[in-house]
Amino acid sequence: MTEDQNARHAEKMRKIKEARDRMMATKTEEKGLIIVHTGKGKGKSSSGFGMIMRCIAHGMPCGVVQFIKGNWMTGEAELLKSKFADECRFEVSGEGFTWETQDRERDIAAAQRGWKLAQEMILDPAIQFVLLDEINIALRNDYLDIDEVVAFLLEQKPDMTHVCLTGRNAKDELIEAADLVTEMSLIKHPFRDGIKAQKGVEF
Repeated sequence: MTEDQNARHAEKMRKIKEARDRMMATKTEEKGLIIVHTGKGKGKSSSGFGMIMRCIAHGMPCGVVQFIKGNWMTGEAELLKSKFADECRFEVSGEGFTWETQDRERDIAAAQRGWKLAQEMILDPAIQFVLLDEINIALRNDYLDIDEVVAFLLEQKPDMTHVCLTGRNAKDELIEAADLVTEMSLIKHPFRDGIKAQKGVEF
């Protein structure tokens, strides 16, 4: 890179920094966020658990309620239960994927138990971040009442508590209520080529 190119680059970066500094100076408010991870692509739960690890690193007590997945032992559950039980409360309410239980009444009962645990965690003043993993599936299947869930998040969630709700097909009411919504897009997946779920990647 020539001296002239270096100078132009430096001037461009200076202007970008000035603009960013002006923008950041206007961002002064803090609040507990309602976060939604949805879409057909992989990474919704993975991103939620990434935030759980950030919370632990920052000394922020957190909690997880895992809907749907049941007793399927995932890497994140193994790690959090064995190494970070004091920092993160971990609860499993599901009994397995809906095509495994094949019992709608049991699925509804399990989701209701999970929602009760979720409410307890969210209202606990000691917990600052709550991950509701795969709750969107329970909402999509009407195991939980979307209006009740949204009303609770908007009216009863403590102001500085963050809540992340994951799962595909998030309902419009939840998307409208959320502060941050990310949709994971599916472009390619090895399952289509006959490759099963891989340890460390999907569980």
